[in-house]
Amino acid sequence: MKRYHVCRSSGSDLHWPEAEVLADFTFPWEQREAPKTEFRALWDNERLHFRFDCEDDDLVLPDGPTVKDRVLGSDRVEIFFAPDLSLNPYFCLEMSPKADALAYEAHFYRQVNWDWQCAGLEIAACIADGRYSVTGSVPLATLRELKVLRGCEMHAGIYRGEFHRKPDGNIHQGWMPWVDPQTEKPDFHVPASFGLLELK
Repeated sequence: MKRYHVCRSSGSDLHWPEAEVLADFTFPWEQREAPKTEFRALWDNERLHFRFDCEDDDLVLPDGPTVKDRVLGSDRVEIFFAPDLSLNPYFCLEMSPKADALAYEAHFYRQVNWDWQCAGLEIAACIADGRYSVTGSVPLATLRELKVLRGCEMHAGIYRGEFHRKPDGNIHQGWMPWVDPQTEKPDFHVPASFGLLELK
């Protein structure tokens, strides 16, 4: 199982150069080069902090009346957390370059509770010069209450949805996981798409 080491922040302010860089995102279901995508995470006494930096020269950012409408049609980054690999339950954060955050609880397979909220979730985002960044944090207390953080480890999936406009005007949806789940079709909602985050 793939592992990512979450370094402890050395001070009261975050210093992202202290974080390990996770950059091995791929297109398992397509024959094309994946755009540069970097994930970083840090932790302190109170929170797990994360950051995505994504190259994207063709952002798809639809308008919509609800966060769900906007996020599901958008370029985005995603983190799933699970107490264990039964995925009963698991918890999902899907976040757009406009800082819309769609949080939901699910049970395997794709039984979704859209009314769930992630207590204490904070999100910010920035778009500039052919790239975007999404930063956020979740209280460690929330992760422990959900039984996701057990000791210093947690099961997590880390993903990017990369959308672009085709010449005919339609939108192509591309899917980039950290862990290739080896499924026939794109699917993040399976145990094989998860790795381990270790708080060091």
